[in-house]
Amino acid sequence: MSRGGHIKDREDGPERKCIATGEAQPKSGLIRFVVGPDAQIVPDLAGKLPGRGIYVASQRDALEKASKKGLFARAAKQPVTVPDDLPDLIEKMLAKRLIDLISLARKSGGAVAGYEKVKDWLSKEVARVLIQAEDGSSRGKSKLSTPYGGTYIGWLTADELGMAFGRQSVIHAALGAGGLAPRVVEEAQRLKGVRVGTSDADRAGRGQRKG
Repeated sequence: MSRGGHIKDREDGPERKCIATGEAQPKSGLIRFVVGPDAQIVPDLAGKLPGRGIYVASQRDALEKASKKGLFARAAKQPVTVPDDLPDLIEKMLAKRLIDLISLARKSGGAVAGYEKVKDWLSKEVARVLIQAEDGSSRGKSKLSTPYGGTYIGWLTADELGMAFGRQSVIHAALGAGGLAPRVVEEAQRLKGVRVGTSDADRAGRGQRKG
């Protein structure tokens, strides 16, 4: 199984069209926005805010295009205000959402951290998702393999992953099947799209600033 594998436990759900790419895709791969009372474009990651949804693919270049080319105003059919540095804002929000989900999984007993614990879960075929810090040692990370038919997440920093487990930093973590694992995988894929094109130094720095 490649390290870009996906868990297929969740339904893709209805499709929506991205205002930047013009392509229709499942809502799970899009970022929903609504127009607030003050005509401000508001990110709605949970997809629950009232109002007509405006969808952008969870990709940095799509978000940049939508914010710089006036596509939100066109979709809303009215003048709107778009937050400054929208792609960075979305990246930060998605990272926090993912960290919070992993933390909830940990508290419910569905996630472990640390090389030995992760290795044990993998050997017992308990783990379905292998998570490793992008800034961890490549040699150390190569000693653990993605579960067969499972998923690999490798674009959180050690500091960000540490926040999910109440530690200063974490390099290796794993999630079991069921529970919050499908949601973690879904949010991780959205974050991955937005982090494409961001330098390693910038990502590491953002993770440290969140601590």
